Amino acid sequence: MSKKAFALRMDETVLQALQHWADDEFRSVNGQIEYLLRDALIQAGRMKKKPPTEPGAEPD
Repeated sequence: MSKKAFALRMDETVLQALQHWADDEFRSVNGQIEYLLRDALIQAGRMKKKPPTEPGAEPD
């Protein structure tokens, strides 16, 4: 899976809250945002769940 970079502007309070949440879950802020967006897309029926990876397979 290829990833694209883009700039994201957000309120500092929101960013601080995301940083604390990401820290609690041992993720980067970028990883936390991607996790939350992916979950929201799946819940909204806009994206299918990723199929489980096979043991020993390279992670995405």
